[in-house]
Amino acid sequence: MELGILVIAAFVLVVILAITSVRTVPQGFNFIVEQLGRYQETLHPGFNVIFPVISSIRAKVDMRETVVDVPSQSVITKDNAAVTADGVLYFQVLDPMKATYEVNDLQRAIQTLAMTTTRTVMGSMDLDELLSQREAINANLLRAVDEATASWGVRVTRIELRDITPPDDIVQAMGRQLKAERLRRAQILEADAEKESQIRIAQGKLEAAKLEAEARERLAEAEAKATRLVSEAVAQGSNQALGYFLGQKYMEALKAFAASPNQKTMILPVELAGVAGALSGLGELLRDATPPRPPEPPAAAKRNPWSVPPTASAADEE
Repeated sequence: MELGILVIAAFVLVVILAITSVRTVPQGFNFIVEQLGRYQETLHPGFNVIFPVISSIRAKVDMRETVVDVPSQSVITKDNAAVTADGVLYFQVLDPMKATYEVNDLQRAIQTLAMTTTRTVMGSMDLDELLSQREAINANLLRAVDEATASWGVRVTRIELRDITPPDDIVQAMGRQLKAERLRRAQILEADAEKESQIRIAQGKLEAAKLEAEARERLAEAEAKATRLVSEAVAQGSNQALGYFLGQKYMEALKAFAASPNQKTMILPVELAGVAGALSGLGELLRDATPPRPPEPPAAAKRNPWSVPPTASAADEE
């Protein structure tokens, strides 16, 4: 009876030891095994067997990438401006043994290290640099924190500043500065536009003056040619061309005088003798230019159908 109880007890003990010696590690975790209080081995994901009683699981290390919030804190910049900043940090354990034995409370240590590094990096920069060079700040923070955590078997993959909040008075001053800067740019653009407009107007006037000068030159050439022709005609003994030329000029001057906007009243006759002379000169010139028509033969007298033709005797008598 007692032998049977001992056998049953031994069997139960063996089953318990077998169960306690088997460890199943889930994916994404590593287990740190200690034997009699010392590091023994690292269990990887899957089925694992350890020595019962003398071996135990010291820590279950998460090998996945982990996020840690960097709490909001006040930072004094290089130009003595107080700003509030917070961020977020991502890290991943590469060596679970170092992460277990080289540091106590890994996440808290990384969080504190990120806060102190943020104050150091931001404190060495001006406020304008903090607001305009956030990518450079993130790169400096990542490099500093990653170097400090390398001995812990941890790799910091990313660190980002989520918000940088200056004091209210600085925000208002920055708003006024931004408004003044945009106003200055607008004035510069308006001045450039006005300058471009004046240049284009001047270029247009220059082109118009060139065209007008060319037109006057062409007109002067035509006038000179007309004057030369009139002079040649006068030299050949024809005064009619001179009269036509003077009459045309007289009529043009009279037309311009009548069309003047300041001319309210025009009294006629205005040198009608000159006008008549001009018109007579034109008429003579047209008569001279028109070739004479040949004289028409005299029309035959119409014979009266009721008259009697003369006889031969009558003709002889005559």
